[in-house]
Amino acid sequence: MIKFTSFFKIIFCILTIVFVFALYQNWIKNATQHLGQQPSSYAMESGGDARSDVIQTLSAKVKEVVNYSASIMGELDAAKDKIKFLEQKIETMNQRIPKKFPTVKFKNYRTKKRILVTGGAGFVGSHLVDRLMLAGHEVIVVDNFFTGRKRNVEQWIGHANFELIHQDIVNPLFIEVDEIYHLASPASPPHYMFNPVKTIKTNTIGTINMLGLAKRGTARILIASTSEIYGDPQKHPQEETYWGYVNPIGPRACYDEGKRVSETLSYAYAKQEQVDVRVARIFNTYGPRMHMNDGRVVSNFILQALQNETLTIYGHGNQTRSFQYVSDLVDGLIALMEANYTQPVNLGNPNEHTIQEFAEIIRHLVGSKNDIKQIKAVEDDPQRRKPDITRANKYLHWKPKVSLEDGLQKTIAYFRDELRISLKGQSFSNSAWIDNVNDRIPHR
Repeated sequence: MIKFTSFFKIIFCILTIVFVFALYQNWIKNATQHLGQQPSSYAMESGGDARSDVIQTLSAKVKEVVNYSASIMGELDAAKDKIKFLEQKIETMNQRIPKKFPTVKFKNYRTKKRILVTGGAGFVGSHLVDRLMLAGHEVIVVDNFFTGRKRNVEQWIGHANFELIHQDIVNPLFIEVDEIYHLASPASPPHYMFNPVKTIKTNTIGTINMLGLAKRGTARILIASTSEIYGDPQKHPQEETYWGYVNPIGPRACYDEGKRVSETLSYAYAKQEQVDVRVARIFNTYGPRMHMNDGRVVSNFILQALQNETLTIYGHGNQTRSFQYVSDLVDGLIALMEANYTQPVNLGNPNEHTIQEFAEIIRHLVGSKNDIKQIKAVEDDPQRRKPDITRANKYLHWKPKVSLEDGLQKTIAYFRDELRISLKGQSFSNSAWIDNVNDRIPHR
C-alpha cells in the first residue's frame, strides 16, 4: 500500500485541477447568461462588479480545495507512518512466535548420541547435519565460515538438539561428544589454493585437535579424506591399497599432502592411543548447497549453461571423473561411522564420464545451446578418476543410488534459484525445505 502513495497523490492533484477547471467553466457559463439577460447599459455598469464577485467566490473555492488537499496529504502521510509502525510491530511479534522446525525422530537418553560435525555449515557437512538431526541426535556444528554458510543450517538454529559454534578447529576445542565427523577443510581448488598454509594447518593441526578430543572423550572419529590422495593415478580404477602418485610441491599439494598427513595422523593415534578411527576417501560430489563459484566442474558448467555463456573445459576434455550425489555420500559416511571397519574406504560413484561428455550432458539438461570451448590445462590436473567401491560394498553394504541425470536436475534447479536470488536480491527462506523435508530426506 505504501508503494502506491505517490501515485495516489498524483491522481488527487489531477482531480483537483479538473475540479477547479470545471468551476471556472461553470462561472463563465453563468456569467454569460447573467449578463445576457440585463440591458446593455446595466451590463456595462454592473458587469465588472459581477465578474469581481464571481472571481472572489472562485478564489475562495480554490483556497478551500487547496486546504482540503493539504489536509488529505497530511492524513496520507500519517497513515503511511502508522502502516510502517504496524509493519515493525508485526515483525517483532513474528520473532516471538516459536520457530517451525522439521519433524525429528524421538530418541531416549540411551539411543541419542551427541555428535560433533566440523565444517558442518559447508556443502557436505550441512547435508550430514540434516540427516543426523532428523534421526533425533544432538548435533554440534563447528565452523569458521570460510566456505561454510549459516544459511545452510539456519533451519536448525534454535532447536533444542542443535548447537552452532563459530570457531576455527586450528584452535583447541574442549567438549564432550560420542562421535566426531571431521569434515572441516576447503575442498575446491580455488578455496584451498587461496591460502595453502592455512589449508595445511587445517588438515594437520586441526586433525590433531580433533583426534585429541576423541582420545580424551573416548569418541569415535571419522576423518573425511579425499580421492586427491591418489594424485594423478597410474592405476585405474583406484582401490584403497593404491598409494597414489602425488606431486608434493605442486599447486594442489597443500590439499593432497594435507589429507595424506591427516590419514597418517589418524592411524598413528589409533595404534598409539587406541582412538577409534574411520577414514572415508571421498570422490567428486555434487548437489544443492554447492558454492556457486567454487571452481569445480559441476558448478562451472551449470552456471555457464544457465547464464548462456560458453562452457569452458581445461585441457583436451578427455580426462575422466566420477560424480556422486551428496545424499549418497551422506549414506556412506553414516554407514562407515556405524560399521566395525577401520581401514580407509572409497566413497564415490564408479560411473565414469569424460569432462567433454559431462559438459554435453549439462548443456542438454539445462536446455541451452552454448558453445563448448577448450582452454589451457591446469597444472597437476588428474587425467583419470574412478573409485573401486568393492570395499564399501562388502563392509558397508553401500553403493550409490541416485542417477547422474536425477542428481543434476536437482542441482540445476538449486543453482537456478540461487541465480534468481542473487540477481533480484530476494530474501531466502527455508520454509519450503521444512515443509517437504520428510519427503526429501529419509529418516534414520
